[in-house]
Amino acid sequence: MSNAPLMPKATAVWLVDNTALSFDQIAAFCKLHPLEVKAIADGEAAQGIKGMDPIMTGQLTREEIEKAQKDPNHRLKLAPPKVTIPEPKRRGPRYTPVSKRQDRPNAILWLVRNHPELKDQQIVRLVGTTKPTIEAIRNRTHWNSAQLQPMDPVTLGICKQIDLDLEVKKSAADAPAHQGLPEDQTLLSTEESLAPAIPVDPFGNFKSAEEQPDDNDTVPDAASVFANFQPSKHDDDDDEE
Repeated sequence: MSNAPLMPKATAVWLVDNTALSFDQIAAFCKLHPLEVKAIADGEAAQGIKGMDPIMTGQLTREEIEKAQKDPNHRLKLAPPKVTIPEPKRRGPRYTPVSKRQDRPNAILWLVRNHPELKDQQIVRLVGTTKPTIEAIRNRTHWNSAQLQPMDPVTLGICKQIDLDLEVKKSAADAPAHQGLPEDQTLLSTEESLAPAIPVDPFGNFKSAEEQPDDNDTVPDAASVFANFQPSKHDDDDDEE
């Protein structure tokens, strides 16, 4: 409930005309500036506004006004409402404006791809669609599947970010916690974990078994390599010249 009364200027007009409250008390209650209340009292402001009785509307009590008139430091307080109106609950799928309904399949595709944990009923609440439509888009059997492009429903204005985050949070809370490794993944044995990696050449290609060096092979030293080197015929001809 707001701390200001309904129609604050009209309420201020009535309090100025019918009570002995100070300008500061009326300004504090009506959320106005004291100079504005003074202008109302002088007839310089709110000339065309008819005063509204806050007692008749149930916003103030006579006892509260009398208490404030006796004590200039007392600040008026709104009377508690006699009837509490519950906030209406929205039922059924969310209404989507006609101008945005053509983008609804794109929003559904975005939700299916980016939040696969969402249930069909949650998507229905977010974008206001039907379960058969969601199933058709998910299975690529929708009549316009070739032209669909995933688009964020929040950006399209179909739903609010807070609603999307709430549905995602609900899905995360309902999802069972994963314990250990998935069934298709197992720990490697000691031999496999300690096995050397398959060598690759500088271009990233795997070397064949014949190309892989043997542990018993020894690397020749530089002297043996140069000893087997024989100058070519062209080198001899160059020396003779």
